[in-house]
Amino acid sequence: MGIDYASFERLAELATRFRPEGRSLMLGRQHFRIHRANRNRYDKTLKRLGFEDLRRFDLLQEDGFSETLFRKLGFGEIESMDFSSYEGAHVLHDLNTLPAAELQNQFDFIYDGGTIEHVFHIPNALESVYRMLKPGGRFLSINGLNGWYGHGMYQFNPELVWTFWRRACNCEVIDCRSLPFDPKDGFGQTKMSDPAQTGVRLKLKNRIGPGRVYLSYEVEKTDESHLPDFALQSDYETKWQGAENAGATRFEKTGGSTA
Repeated sequence: MGIDYASFERLAELATRFRPEGRSLMLGRQHFRIHRANRNRYDKTLKRLGFEDLRRFDLLQEDGFSETLFRKLGFGEIESMDFSSYEGAHVLHDLNTLPAAELQNQFDFIYDGGTIEHVFHIPNALESVYRMLKPGGRFLSINGLNGWYGHGMYQFNPELVWTFWRRACNCEVIDCRSLPFDPKDGFGQTKMSDPAQTGVRLKLKNRIGPGRVYLSYEVEKTDESHLPDFALQSDYETKWQGAENAGATRFEKTGGSTA
């Protein structure tokens, strides 16, 4: 999956808030082309976000890949990671497996623009990203949420973001939203809150369209982050904890009797 207008806009917006000091990495070597239907939006977005000296054609490179885009936006000389070298990736690694020691805690920024959805072993792929990020590093993921039938092995739910990254890994979730593939989609972007705060699953039926929609999220690994032993879906975990607390209260009120 290459970088289309929707993912370009998220990258450009992130670049106004975050600039990596060290190494940057994209999963897969992403293509970047100007899509004719949205060609004028690129320049308008650059201007709106304060990139006064950039125009959309400044971001292109002859081979169709996206290293120039990342460099011009301020993400540095980004490296690419892939299973195979057929598209000229800098780092060869199978995300079904955990990274070697020399790749761990190496990157200040990692971008996934539609690669993990093609990896069979999702837990290992997510753990790989966690391990490769430095504390203080950011991960931006843009993968299919809805409408990408037959495209990859999976479509993702915002529950995964809050369950794995926030509660299981204790990372900071900076942003989590639906992102329409078509910017003219009448549903627009929808911020996705943490279901654990309410104990009720997100109701997305009338909040995202039936067309192609991405799940876009941004997380930061902190000094307090850690890998989990396991992850539990938030609404179940809230209910179980509520039931356990209620049981403990009943136990106390009856003086320890379960009768």
